[in-house]
Amino acid sequence: MSESTYRLAVIIGSTRDGRFGPTVANWFTTQVAQRDDIEIDVIDLADHPLPLSLTREPGEADAALLAQVTPRLERADAFVVITPEYNHSYPASIKSLIDWHYTQWQAKPVAFVSYGGLAGGLRSVEHLRPVFSELHAVTIRETISFHSPWGKFAEDGSLLDTEAGTAAAGAAKVMLDQLGWWALSLREARTNRPYGA
Repeated sequence: MSESTYRLAVIIGSTRDGRFGPTVANWFTTQVAQRDDIEIDVIDLADHPLPLSLTREPGEADAALLAQVTPRLERADAFVVITPEYNHSYPASIKSLIDWHYTQWQAKPVAFVSYGGLAGGLRSVEHLRPVFSELHAVTIRETISFHSPWGKFAEDGSLLDTEAGTAAAGAAKVMLDQLGWWALSLREARTNRPYGA
């Protein structure tokens, strides 16, 4: 990996049956694939169910579940959380992932892609910002949100409305450019001056 490339962990937050998250993730990873400055790792929380009960010392079974995710978060230089909006907030699966980890988020940037009804999942994003701030992460101002997206995506992950697709791709570029600046800058800072919280 070159100095100008960063490791991006994309977290698919919804674990519901019939969820729409993979469709949004497919669109987003297509945007990332067009760049040569990002090494992507998709973490689908539906494939990695984490224990809901937090313990100081996880048992053997819980430790095995965490071992599938924790090193991947540790390696990441930046994160994109793909989140729906459930009851004006984000799902428990995302909170569980966050709460099981601490140093893995520190001094790293986090961006958001949201989807939902009229609000497009933006209320879940605004609830996530102070949570990540508490963990010493930096949240990116620019977000991507899809309002009532059902039926608006083709099977290949593209948006059926060409104009909307162009606008969304432009928003993704701006967000990823900002994320890249923070990812590289903070990685350099962590390397030169280990972060202490």
